[in-house]
Amino acid sequence: MYARLIGTGSCLPGSPVSNNDLAARGIETNDEWIVTRTGIRSRYLADAGTTSSELGLIAAQRALEMAGVAAGEIDLIIVATSTPDFIFPSTACLIQGRLGNKGAAAFDVQAVCSGFTYALGIADKFIRSGSHKKALVIGAEVFSRILDWSDRGTCVLFGDGAGAVVLEASEKPGIIATAMHADGSQSGILNVPGQICGGQVTGDPFLRMDGQAVFKFAVRVLAEIAEEVCHVAGIETGDVDWLIPHQANIRIIEATGKRLGINRENVIVTVDRHGNTSAASVPLALDEAVRDGRIQRGQKVLLEGVGGGFTWGAALIEF
Repeated sequence: MYARLIGTGSCLPGSPVSNNDLAARGIETNDEWIVTRTGIRSRYLADAGTTSSELGLIAAQRALEMAGVAAGEIDLIIVATSTPDFIFPSTACLIQGRLGNKGAAAFDVQAVCSGFTYALGIADKFIRSGSHKKALVIGAEVFSRILDWSDRGTCVLFGDGAGAVVLEASEKPGIIATAMHADGSQSGILNVPGQICGGQVTGDPFLRMDGQAVFKFAVRVLAEIAEEVCHVAGIETGDVDWLIPHQANIRIIEATGKRLGINRENVIVTVDRHGNTSAASVPLALDEAVRDGRIQRGQKVLLEGVGGGFTWGAALIEF
């Protein structure tokens, strides 16, 4: 029994915000500086009233439509997010309510930029166990809410959005192998070291990052986990038709593809237009490549993410 992917969907808020747009808002930066270091040319930023659940709902509806599945048929909803609407209820429960689904298990996963691959791996285990038949897996973020807009080293990197997939139990090949890892000793290189206590913000409520340390760690673990899932599947990394890595930085993406021996034209890249959308980045890129026809049935697709925690995860799918 496999968990087979039968639908994808995504949602980006508003209109693209270019690097020059950010400079015009008073951020001390320019297009050349950002593009040279990250490959990012634009991103989407949610307005003040838009939440992760709203973006996730639209992505979910589009995925359900492609799959030809009614919301009431779903018996598992997992949302990967680091920017939930509330402390509780979960973003998954909020989306469930707006979909009109009652009774499905619904919960959030917090693994930052690895969140979608973590959620996908969890859903795969539920379906393979036989306990659930149809799952909705969503990555949704409004990362712009936790950015320090005076820190040009981080605020230009991120964007908002959501992506979703529908999985169903099937005898046909689907998710072939998954892997998830973490190393909490590296928590200091990428974090938001603040919280709400007694109704007040304590600590630092904004994202902080050691860019050089993150780069070195990310390139290493993305290559290692890709090799791990391919080994489990009994294939070489060069046999993968498409690589969809976390869309954080074009240098990380290119370095990962090179280490894995995957041609540049077989790597899906959206970071130039979306920026880093954390848990939404992989499903956003997946949906785009499915809808524009690049990804075809029967092809092998490797999804992988790495994020604060430090966490990293991957899934090898036969689409």
